[in-house]
This record gives sequence, C-alpha cells and structure tokens, in this order.
Amino acid sequence: MDFSVYLPALLSFFSHCTAQWCYQSQYSCNDTCREPIHWAAQFPSCGGLRQSPINIVTSRVHVNGALPPFAFIGHTNRINVTVENKGHSAHFALPQSVRLTGGALPGQYRAAQFHFHWGGNGRPGSEHTIDGERYPMELHIVHIKEPYGSLVEAEHDMVGIALLAFLFEETPDDHPHLDAVIAALGRVQNNGNSTVIPNFQLSDIIPSAEELHSYYRYVGSMTTPGCEQAVAWTLFHRKLAVSSRQLDDIVRQCRFWTGQPMTDTFRPTQPLDGRVVYRSVASGAVTSVLRFWISVVSVVLLTTCPIH
Repeated sequence: MDFSVYLPALLSFFSHCTAQWCYQSQYSCNDTCREPIHWAAQFPSCGGLRQSPINIVTSRVHVNGALPPFAFIGHTNRINVTVENKGHSAHFALPQSVRLTGGALPGQYRAAQFHFHWGGNGRPGSEHTIDGERYPMELHIVHIKEPYGSLVEAEHDMVGIALLAFLFEETPDDHPHLDAVIAALGRVQNNGNSTVIPNFQLSDIIPSAEELHSYYRYVGSMTTPGCEQAVAWTLFHRKLAVSSRQLDDIVRQCRFWTGQPMTDTFRPTQPLDGRVVYRSVASGAVTSVLRFWISVVSVVLLTTCPIH
C-alpha cells in the first residue's frame, strides 16, 4: 500500500489537532490538545500580565466614585438570537442594535454575543471567584467598542472590548427565563450545530440598568485563546438565580469538539500582576471619569513598562 497517498491528509489532521486548545476537563494523556496551563506555548498573549479571570479579594478592592451607572440600549427589544455550538462553548449572537454606554467606558459599545461558563456534576463553574469562592455559573456579554467592526479590530485597543459578567447563585426556584436558553442548548448538542431563539429579550436574563449600579471593574483579557489583553471587565455584585434542576439540565446539553460532555468550561484564575480592582459606589455622584481611566492606564503602564 502506498501510504504517501494518505500522508497529506494525516499531516492536515495532526496539524488541526495540535492547533486546538481545550479545557482541563477535556484533557487526557492521549490527547494532543493544549489544556489551560499550556495555552501560552501556542498563544503567547495567554502568558501576559493582564490575564483573566481573576480572584477578587474584596478587602483589597479600591472604591472609586468615578464609576457611574450603565445605560443599556436595545435590551428590551424582541430579537431573534442565533445559537451555535462553537466546540468550546455555545455562543448566542446579538444584533448591533443592542448597545452599551456609561459605566466609565470610553465610548459606545455594541453587543456581539453572550455565553455561559459552568461546572458539572454539582461542581461550581464560574470563571471569576470572589474571596476564593467559585459560583455555580457565569454569564459573559461581549461588546465591541465603536467604530471597530470586529473583535479582531477591537483587540488592538486596551479597552476595545467591554465584557459584562454576572455570577449565578443556586436558588430553590427556577430562573423564569432560562428554560428557553436550556432548550436552545439542547438543539446545538454537537460542534457546529445552530438554532434560533425567536422573540428573545436580553432583559429576560439580566436586570435593568437601574438595578446594576454596583460592580467591580478591572482591565484584563479574553478568557479563551488567544487571551487578547483588550478587555474592560465589569463584574456585577447582583447575582442571577438558577435552580439545581436548571444547572443539571444545562450541563447535560452540549458536547465539546472532541465529543466529550461540555463540562467545567472555565479557565483557572490568573495572577493580578500589579493590577488594581475597583468597586463602584452605587449612590455616589460621578466626579471624574477621566481621572479613573488615567489611574487605570498608569497602573497598566507600570506593570508592563518597569523603570530600570
């Protein structure tokens, strides 16, 4: 048999495999994918000094009165949301009519997509932790700074991406609107599958801006490769509800690109490396948004450009 006929296909296969990354829950000694501790070998930014997620130590957080409330645009609109299994998670695409301003962000941001991170078999699965505590699940809503046309363009700006994060806490009662999300996940079980949720409102999942005055803010990165350090992170104090029944249902729905159950979809927390985490003052007046960002940039410059 002439194996040279199959060589190009084999090389392509192995090249594809070695280019893949995976979560720790997917990895085994027989796999060629790179688990989180080895992401930086293939994606250098994953070894940078502004990586996410982080553990927020509440006793070390700096209260900042220059962090005002947000303004949500289009969050109550009824939209059709396309859901796709991306192999590592399921993305819920949002239209450009969903936008975000305020929150001391330097401009207007348009929504791109939202997704969830969860555990498995009763294990917590949030990416961020508070004083070392990991929560059952975490929601990320990804926004791109205008006028950038894509995430690739926005990644060249230190705050080109605004990520809103919500932690879930387990409650006796179901979240009243998560079942539509769970049903959609059940229709995209395998890598590449897609479906549509009709007449969806983002306000069904998250509270109104008036209820979200209190939050943490820091500069960081995307939590999946290439871990681009271009994110203004906002983690809200307000927790979202999810029942144990809903958590179990979510974990059972999807599979990774490897075919394994999609569980424990979170990156371990990363070092602060000199960054400062700020906390908003819910009832305080806005004194100086500019001063806030000057302080953030100063901290970043000090950590990335040490004085010799």
